[in-house]
Amino acid sequence: MAKPLIPRAVRGFNKAVTNRIQGLYAPYVPPLAVVVHRGRRSGREYRTPVTAFRSGRTLIIGLPYGADTDWVRNLLAEGRGGIERLGRARRIAGPRVLTAAEAGDLPAAGRFAARYMDVLVADIED
Repeated sequence: MAKPLIPRAVRGFNKAVTNRIQGLYAPYVPPLAVVVHRGRRSGREYRTPVTAFRSGRTLIIGLPYGADTDWVRNLLAEGRGGIERLGRARRIAGPRVLTAAEAGDLPAAGRFAARYMDVLVADIED
């Protein structure tokens, strides 16, 4: 796994402040999106703004905070979740984290992101 690009202290601030603001407009402004996921222990639904790209039926999300964030761990544990992007809500399934070495089959945007950080890839269901 790649080393996180953004320091842990910034992660806390963004989770408490920035994400609440971005969550208001992220579902409508590309390349932003909102990942909808369920807490591993609480079962509560959470919404996390991310930068996401779509290629066909594949969703690609860069992980600048690393793969050990709560939302990534929740998606991996549940095996499914949701994405709100361009004003539309869709289900996603089969989330997996890829390193640069594993990203060879991804489209250009995914390969580019994987050069600098791990990426989460999931299948978009219609």
